[in-house]
Amino acid sequence: MEKIKHSHVEVKGLKLHVAEIGSGSKAVVFLHGFPEIWYTWRHQMIALAKNGYRAIAFDFRGYGLSEQPAEPEKQTMFDLVDEIVGLLDSLNINKAFLVGKDFGAIPGYLTAAVHPERVAAVITLGIPFMLPGPSAIQNHLLPRGFYITRWQEPGRAEADFGRFPVKSVIRNIYTLFSRSEVPIAADDQEIMDLFDPSTALPPWFSEEDLATYASLYEKSGFTYALQVPYRSLKVETGLSDVKVTIPALLIMGEKDYVFKFPGMEDYIRSGAVKQFVPDLEIIYIPEGNHFVHEQLPEKVNQLIIEFLDKQSI
Repeated sequence: MEKIKHSHVEVKGLKLHVAEIGSGSKAVVFLHGFPEIWYTWRHQMIALAKNGYRAIAFDFRGYGLSEQPAEPEKQTMFDLVDEIVGLLDSLNINKAFLVGKDFGAIPGYLTAAVHPERVAAVITLGIPFMLPGPSAIQNHLLPRGFYITRWQEPGRAEADFGRFPVKSVIRNIYTLFSRSEVPIAADDQEIMDLFDPSTALPPWFSEEDLATYASLYEKSGFTYALQVPYRSLKVETGLSDVKVTIPALLIMGEKDYVFKFPGMEDYIRSGAVKQFVPDLEIIYIPEGNHFVHEQLPEKVNQLIIEFLDKQSI
């Protein structure tokens, strides 16, 4: 960990926090989800650097140590496409591998679709190819207490999270979202109320890890994170007939709650996702949950390295 170098790189007028290790000619850029930041990729970064790759993880705008955009309420997922390409430009990288987890998978795939000349291959964990828009997540097929529905409601999550220290919010989300059930609150509950305070942290997530996440979210807050991804998820990209033709890998934990999103399991297991990503390999990890890269890092590292070693750049 001490060999990871940290810097701030200006991209599109915002200073982004960038963590980097390794000096290989092949660059791998990691894209975090929520409630994560660059640190979520610590295990993968070190493993890839040891295997000859240049591993780069950054905090998206509005997250962690990166600067906040001026009007976060107007931001969309598509802004992150420009951010990824801008980062590659700032780091003088012509072409890179992209690895996205959770919502980070969406701008990863969008970048590959819009700028295929900049992306050699894409790997996603927990989320397959999907376009933002009204039908991205079919909230209406789940109860009103579905966490995305709740967090899309302006002010509701802010009030819910605001009852607790930031560290408790991160603990609650990491614990709740590592289960196989979709977090859904009753009508008289908020999402944070689902957490049982007597529940221990997952064995793969230490108090030190929690403190690191908490310190970074204490700096950034949750304003931008609630806008991107959640409140901007329904915003159309303006793209049609999208196909990602570069090599792709999807790693899914069998116990990932995302499988229980309406239509998601069939979309993945039936191979329907390959209509959009024809050169897609799908690997299932039986015991894996939504945070499989932190839960089972050695397994995930092996899968990522084996896939990347087969690709050219």
